[in-house]
Amino acid sequence: MEFSWGRGQESRRLLLLLLLAAWEAGNGQLHYSVFEEAKHGTFVGRIAQDLGLELAELVPRLFRVASKGRGDLLEVNLQNGILFVNSRIDREELCGRSAECSIHLEVIVDRPLQVFHVDVEVKDINDNPPVFPATQKNLFIAESRPLDSRFPLEGASDADIGENTQLTYRLNPNEYFSLEKPSDDELVKGLGLILRKSLDREEAPEIFLVLTATDGGKPELTGTVQLLITVLDANDNAPAFDRTLYKVRLPENVPNGTLVIKLNASDLDEGLNGDIVYSFSNDISPNVKSKFHIDPFTGQIIVKGYIDFEESKSYEIIVEGIDKGQLPLSGHCRVIVEVEDNNDNVPDVQFKSLSLPIREDAPLGTVIALISVSDKDVGVNGQVTCSLTPHVPFKLVSTFKNYYSLVLDSALDRESVAAYGLVVTARDGGSPSLWVTASVSVEVADVNDNAPAFAQPEYTVFVKENNPPGCHIFTVSAQDADVQENALVSYSLVDRRVGDRALSSYVSVHAESGKVYALQPLDHEELELLQFQVSARDAGVPPLGSNVTLQVFVLDENDNLPTLLAPRVGGIGGAVSELVPWSVGAGHVVAKVRAVDADSGYNAWLSYELQPGTGGARIPFRVGLYTGEISTTRALDEADAPRHRLLVLVKDHGDPALTATATVLVSLVESGQAPKASSRALAGAVGSEAALVDVNVYLIIAICAVSSLLVLTLLLYTALRCSAPPTEGGCARGKPTLVCSSAVGSWSNSQQRRPRVCSGEGPPKTDLMAFSPSLSDSRDREDQLQPTEESFAKKTYYYYLTYNT
Repeated sequence: MEFSWGRGQESRRLLLLLLLAAWEAGNGQLHYSVFEEAKHGTFVGRIAQDLGLELAELVPRLFRVASKGRGDLLEVNLQNGILFVNSRIDREELCGRSAECSIHLEVIVDRPLQVFHVDVEVKDINDNPPVFPATQKNLFIAESRPLDSRFPLEGASDADIGENTQLTYRLNPNEYFSLEKPSDDELVKGLGLILRKSLDREEAPEIFLVLTATDGGKPELTGTVQLLITVLDANDNAPAFDRTLYKVRLPENVPNGTLVIKLNASDLDEGLNGDIVYSFSNDISPNVKSKFHIDPFTGQIIVKGYIDFEESKSYEIIVEGIDKGQLPLSGHCRVIVEVEDNNDNVPDVQFKSLSLPIREDAPLGTVIALISVSDKDVGVNGQVTCSLTPHVPFKLVSTFKNYYSLVLDSALDRESVAAYGLVVTARDGGSPSLWVTASVSVEVADVNDNAPAFAQPEYTVFVKENNPPGCHIFTVSAQDADVQENALVSYSLVDRRVGDRALSSYVSVHAESGKVYALQPLDHEELELLQFQVSARDAGVPPLGSNVTLQVFVLDENDNLPTLLAPRVGGIGGAVSELVPWSVGAGHVVAKVRAVDADSGYNAWLSYELQPGTGGARIPFRVGLYTGEISTTRALDEADAPRHRLLVLVKDHGDPALTATATVLVSLVESGQAPKASSRALAGAVGSEAALVDVNVYLIIAICAVSSLLVLTLLLYTALRCSAPPTEGGCARGKPTLVCSSAVGSWSNSQQRRPRVCSGEGPPKTDLMAFSPSLSDSRDREDQLQPTEESFAKKTYYYYLTYNT
């Protein structure tokens, strides 16, 4: 059937529009096919739909197509998801004479990272005509050659494949030669001319023939070569090789000078007509000539160029043996050199896509990188396996032939390891094997998973009272194991009420440095303990934080004067008036001065001194150093003045000491004139003695009670705390306390109201402090007491009971 050229072009356009798409069963690889030489914009397939991707997500997910070494032959329209031909596709340029030809595409999308493998098969069309090595070939044939002599010819080649490269030959009609067509069997002779009629140089010195090669494509394409045959006279025996076809196996990378084969041809003639010269045929390719050399006299073929299996797997050499006759005759043979592969190529490793850095909270299985490996060798030498640096939280997963994914295998912790240096090793299966390494640094991105941490959960701070406003009292510091904004710590108060005032009126904390400041002077008598919390927060999203408790103890300073208590018996102008009979003896207690000090400790320990009289007058009275009792030093007589004005100086033990002065008016009367006073004084003395005994009994009972309460408090602490009814706050005022006298002075903490202890966690703390009195009945007991810290400590029992209800 014949077709016109116009109809042929139309048929080709129709064939170019025929495209196939299918999924290859078993491995999930997408396949399409397209004919070569397709026009720009030719539809290949709906790649987005076939991959299960929505059109709207192609751009946000950075849909892209990569083709190693194929340029931009194919492209995807991101608006409709169609794969189309972008530029000219020449199958012969892509794959040469290979029976299979395809373009491998890697489709990569992000969020999450995915890779798809797509093969587009390039189908052959008959676009290449058969081509002979030359447009004209000269043959020299002696007229004496016998009939059926054979003259080999070099066939044509077709760059197409399949049926398009199935060549048939025909020779223009002539009376001398016929055409011997080649066979698929290499052992059978190839294309050649067969002499059918004896030549006569005188009748036909030259013969012109046309050899035509036609391929099997539709439409058929042809190629021609002109054969110019020159008829020679004389030498009638041509050289003949032992075999017409030789096959040799040659390892690649052999050194120059290596012997490939030694050929041998014989000639039945004698003399010069029997001497043979070996040479390569003029029709062999320049590549063969650059690789091999033949010795013209010995017929040895040796290597003279670099033999690389990856460059060419075989070489075909046509050798001529020509005698030296006047009319030289020639013989021919073919040598097929098959190159054997050696393991001389190291694997190649490439990172296709990297998603770095990786968050430390990334889920297991997260794809970090795509890795492709290849080896130019074949067989076992080209089989590549990959391994990863051991003891890392990553692994390699084989996804497709010679493709691996680097995925997360175990949880990450940036605070433990901030970056990993990974080494991927690709090793082939040769012997000995070759290997190559590729390194990648995987940085771990921080997430806010660590709260700021203080060195200890609670701090105790001691601050003297009457501090200046804005005084720096402490610095808190918290450390955050995260980095950048996740480790940026700011400080603040955990606000609450302190009695009827806000905590922020007492203290403040600097947000950046953590310095704690007292905003106002603190008063130990008003506030003994201020307990509050400071919060540390980082700047992460969401922010994390922790708290620390500060216990600020306000230390006492001697800032309160001793205060005199109201006298039991009324006086004039605040003075104490006492009537004393003339008949009293030495040691008689006349009066007692009572005073308290709002301070505590040594600052509240009071002593009494009697000021000397005016004019150096002798006074028959003295005052107890620590008791404040005024007593007679001797028996009174008429020489003593009837009225005495006694000044008693009350002084604390602070540094510096603060004082107060009490005035006692003593009037001396006859015994009959002051019965009531005497009775009162006697009752006071007896009451004083009884009071001393009672105080000791009470102290023993108190000690037992306190010990029991300590044990009971530990057992009932939690229950009392949970069941306690709400109070007015943590800073309620304490109840008035009892002021008692003893031989060694007043109660150590003798103020009439307890100071506030503010922790914000319940009612005020209560303490009990008592001094044991001396039971000595001696009137000279004041002389036996020494106001030293040692005697004070030996004669004082101090109990401090703290409990929360």
